[in-house]
Amino acid sequence: MVAGGGYIGLELGIAFRKLGIDVTIVEAQERILPIYDDKLVEPVRRWLERNGVKLHLGARMLGLDAAGTGVDVETKSGEALTLPADKILVTVGRRPLTEGWGLEEMAVPMDGKFVRVDERCATSMKNVWAIGDLVGEPMLAHKASAQGEVVAEIIAGHRRRFDPVAIPAICFTEPEIVSVGLLPEAAQGQEVIVSTFPFQANGRALSMDAGRDGGFVRVVARKSDHRVLGVQAVGQHISELAGEFTHALEMGAVLEDIAGTVHAHPTLSEAFHEAPLKGLGHAIHM
Repeated sequence: MVAGGGYIGLELGIAFRKLGIDVTIVEAQERILPIYDDKLVEPVRRWLERNGVKLHLGARMLGLDAAGTGVDVETKSGEALTLPADKILVTVGRRPLTEGWGLEEMAVPMDGKFVRVDERCATSMKNVWAIGDLVGEPMLAHKASAQGEVVAEIIAGHRRRFDPVAIPAICFTEPEIVSVGLLPEAAQGQEVIVSTFPFQANGRALSMDAGRDGGFVRVVARKSDHRVLGVQAVGQHISELAGEFTHALEMGAVLEDIAGTVHAHPTLSEAFHEAPLKGLGHAIHM
């Protein structure tokens, strides 16, 4: 049994299911992967359903049952259930390990439980830096690595700062989800173009039997100047395109930049070519 239907719970739950283990996921919110919108999550939900993963949404774990062979759960309607479980994987709640390291004695300022740093990853204490999960969201390994490089170069005497336009987030579910920059609903106060191209119309996806699971690439761009604000995608092996998505935002690409870039055929990257084309009103393959 997995407690938590966020990205860690689903990544591990899906991995266990692929190994032939019966998996039940209990999530307190009304949907899995609540940080993503329904369209991104739907292909993953369908995979769980097809592969017999049991979902209890809007439910709350109360603890082990009296016999110690299951878990007592309260559903959103108030119904009490006891679900069988050989092992329980708890994937909810993360907090930084900031106690016991002398931070209090050093008078390092905090943002809640996180260490406060500036754009150089420097604390208020001279020659004391902090990176990664310790300094807050996004708590991702590649962000920590990038911050570590910045700090190493600063210590070596170079002028550097950590100020990325966007940091990609990947959910290694089945299929995978990538999100970089703004989701459509996050572009508040801006008129945007939201353009989606399905893997069902991508030759490479079809040849990999990856075109029928509802995968797509979606581009969010500002309507006034076509500046790309965000890219989201769901589909098999889509994590391999995270770098291209992020590069487009980092370089300040507009829809015309991506639409005018020749993408090799047959590749999944063609979907990233066609999504902006569709947003401009002239997609080729749909």
